[in-house]
Amino acid sequence: MSVVYKKSKMLTNVPLNYCPGCTHGIVHKLVAETLEEINAEGNVIGIAPVGCAVFAYDFFNCDMQQVAHGRAPACATGIKRCNPDKIVFAYQGDGDIASIGTAEIVHAAARGENFTVVFINNAIYGMTGGQMAPTTLVGQKTTTSPFGRGKMQGNPIKLTEMLATLDGPSYLARVSVSDPANVRKAKKAIKKAFENQVNGKGFSMVEVLSTCPTNWHMTPVQALDFVKNEMTKVFPLGVYKDC
Repeated sequence: MSVVYKKSKMLTNVPLNYCPGCTHGIVHKLVAETLEEINAEGNVIGIAPVGCAVFAYDFFNCDMQQVAHGRAPACATGIKRCNPDKIVFAYQGDGDIASIGTAEIVHAAARGENFTVVFINNAIYGMTGGQMAPTTLVGQKTTTSPFGRGKMQGNPIKLTEMLATLDGPSYLARVSVSDPANVRKAKKAIKKAFENQVNGKGFSMVEVLSTCPTNWHMTPVQALDFVKNEMTKVFPLGVYKDC
């Protein structure tokens, strides 16, 4: 019998422990397949921060470095500069990259550091109890905005658009994994971000609109619909920079 599909060698055999309906696992699959396709096996260093994204160190079959909350871009800068021949990527959530780590991501992008960032935007702090994140939508209820995000809390930060105003980045895109067609587009964007690093083009980031059914208090199907019908209104999909 011929094999038509198999698990990527860039993923470990550790069972995923994300909540039912969480799309972290889909993104892990896309990243792992990309790394295998660009023949990066044995030549990859990943950076896992704090939050649900931290579990990445269990699931990617490569060297992984855990760092303090928000510091992944700074750590990735040091690792890549010391190991320029390695493929280096940071895997970060919205509470990490767009809050305590805002300075790190802005300056790494401004410098055009030659590593890849995969930014998971599920509009909430997932691991710590569902608090409002920098990307929480206006009107969205969380444990720290029980009446919905309003004027007092300000508007969600559109990190990809913000970084697109800088001269340093080579590739910035926002994708979604809400349905098969968008998963295919997400894979294409992630692969381009890694290929840019291989080709020495500098900083690349792919923002992935993702789900958090548990803290959104939705079923997995409802969460996918929320990404597709609500999040994309605030965070439009597309390529924001491609040099």
